[in-house]
Amino acid sequence: MSHLYIPENYTPLLSLRETEHAIVLIKDFFQMALSTELNLTRVTAPLFVPQGTGLNDDLNGVERAVTFPVRDMGEQKMEIVHSLAKWKRVKITDMELPRGFGIYTDMNAIRADEELDNIHSLYVDQWDWEMVIGEEDRQTDLLKDIVRKIYRCLKRTEFYLYDRYPAIVPVLPEEITFIHAEELLEKYPGDPNRPLSPRERETAAAREYGAIFIIGIGAPLSDGEPHDGRAPDYDDWITETADGRRGLNGDLIVWNSVLNSSLELSSMGIRVSPASLRRQLDMRSCPERSALQFHSKLLNGELACSIGGGIGQSRLCMYFLRKVHIGETQVSSWPEEMKRACREAGIPLL
Repeated sequence: MSHLYIPENYTPLLSLRETEHAIVLIKDFFQMALSTELNLTRVTAPLFVPQGTGLNDDLNGVERAVTFPVRDMGEQKMEIVHSLAKWKRVKITDMELPRGFGIYTDMNAIRADEELDNIHSLYVDQWDWEMVIGEEDRQTDLLKDIVRKIYRCLKRTEFYLYDRYPAIVPVLPEEITFIHAEELLEKYPGDPNRPLSPRERETAAAREYGAIFIIGIGAPLSDGEPHDGRAPDYDDWITETADGRRGLNGDLIVWNSVLNSSLELSSMGIRVSPASLRRQLDMRSCPERSALQFHSKLLNGELACSIGGGIGQSRLCMYFLRKVHIGETQVSSWPEEMKRACREAGIPLL
């Protein structure tokens, strides 16, 4: 059976009806806060994109996209999106937005190769956002500034929810802690005979600080391995920063006391430049992608310089409502064994 964690004596804080109402409150409040904090205009988004254009998010580069042929377009194949990481950059370029302004959208995706557990689902819903920046903004100072603004939105949402549901007591720390993936490796090495895995390091840091942003995800660290996988053609994870480390991207992670583990709420980063795209494609042994439509535009300097990311909607609701399973805040499909185990443990999947 897929991995499932069930804490002892779990009881939802809200009823099913209260949960449905609270999900609406969270989504409405947070997206308005995000929009006004980052100067983002809401736009409509595609559910699928043409195969072979390079527009779809490749995630870690191994996940298969759900595809289907279109009869009225000569059987051309379309792909259900994994996310809109690259589509958004094209969109803000077409909209000719000025520096410091951007877009956000409701992104719905299907990730058929996802390993299903408490926080991973076949169905993915997130706020995808993208902002125009200047070439001179491509540094970690801007990245941190944007992260702090997003974190302020999280803090506001947490209080907004507590004001309506007093049982949900605020737990987010006042400030978010920034740590580079290399620092994480140095700070939490584990035992010499058993070094900690990246996930274990994340959990240790999230438990200690409450909320962290890990910078530099994708490039190899001093142990020869990246902290986590990143596709080579949206986030810039190879550029050297002012402190001599690499990476202009990262993950926003909080401590989840219900799951007794870390929980990633957002992945984001400054996007690749033509130079960093070439380097990252070479490092991942896929230089042939440079001939794809999206990549050609980028390499020719036809796309706006930008920063962007995704914020999981169901995960956010799961965290704020103190739920143990993401299926308590979204409707998806689960293995029969998992549904039975949740039912026996009193976990009401929607």
